[in-house]
Amino acid sequence: MRCPFCGSDDTQVKDSRPSEDKRVIRRRRECTECGRRFTTFERFQVQQTVVLKRDGSRELFDREKVMKSIMLAMRKRPVNQNVINRVVADVEQALTETGRTEITSNEIGAAVLEKLKDVDFVGYVRYASVYNEFSSPMDFQQLLGKMK
Repeated sequence: MRCPFCGSDDTQVKDSRPSEDKRVIRRRRECTECGRRFTTFERFQVQQTVVLKRDGSRELFDREKVMKSIMLAMRKRPVNQNVINRVVADVEQALTETGRTEITSNEIGAAVLEKLKDVDFVGYVRYASVYNEFSSPMDFQQLLGKMK
């Protein structure tokens, strides 16, 4: 692992720990050149998943984009960051388990909505309004009617 401070390739692992969900390994490393410490995270990845966007473009799946969209929907809601991390991990796991190398953005959005349904209703409605491209109050009423 290259040191982010001095660029040296010679670093030593000082401590390794699995994350709470056992899907990520956290490693504390020390550079033998400059002596500074830094943290790296290792994540299991079977293959790169390509996302087919609504406009027809393709891009690599980005876990951070999913995280940011959920955090935006949960802004100012009483939802713990660990819960959001769990939702993202579950969505990512579900995508990996399909075994497909290409998945649509609609499928990702639907998977997120399915998980958010049990986390926070207001956050669920916020996410659904963007995912489903709500344009009027009637769209909200229809969603709420389905939830009853």
